[in-house]
Amino acid sequence: MEQKNSPVPRVVEADFAAAAGPGGELPPPTFPEVAFAGRSNVGKSTLMNALLQRKNLVRTSSTPGCTRSVNLFKARCSDGLELFLVDLPGFGYARRSKGERAGWGPLLEGYLQRRASLRAVVLLVDVRRGPEEEEIQLLDFLRAGSQADRPPLSIILVATKVDKLPLAQRKPAVQKASLPGMPALGFSGVTGDGIEPLWRKIRKAIGVEV
Repeated sequence: MEQKNSPVPRVVEADFAAAAGPGGELPPPTFPEVAFAGRSNVGKSTLMNALLQRKNLVRTSSTPGCTRSVNLFKARCSDGLELFLVDLPGFGYARRSKGERAGWGPLLEGYLQRRASLRAVVLLVDVRRGPEEEEIQLLDFLRAGSQADRPPLSIILVATKVDKLPLAQRKPAVQKASLPGMPALGFSGVTGDGIEPLWRKIRKAIGVEV
């Protein structure tokens, strides 16, 4: 039996798998899926690239609202685990047209409520802001239940951009970004801090612990 402090198996293969915009369809569910949600420019792409151990697989941009569709990335780990990491469009970006934002609604709600293979949602917040109204609304939506035959979703809260703070302020800021019963994990795209604890939570959510 492996010890709990065993290293997290590394990603040995990662590729773009599929995408769907408003009105589009994703491929049938196969492997477990973990979705990543958060405000535009909160660092979703940076976090996902770090998890996948790739530099530019998930597109990053300095322009908020870069992700315009639901994008699936297939990962295979050294222990044989296969799963999809799913990049969701960022929310809270006012410069998007009302029509475009409205088009995402049914797509995202349908995916989050009815995708049978979805096992967890990683909610990203900027450590300097913490969860705000839109993040709380998303949490309430996720907690309201689903229309799919699947286990209850695990929700993982990640506070990004901790490297933007002085070292002494990082731990208190991550604690402040936490919610009751939902401690935040701190993540830095500069140092990679937080990746291994996040992988452990992801694997636990899909029933494959280290």
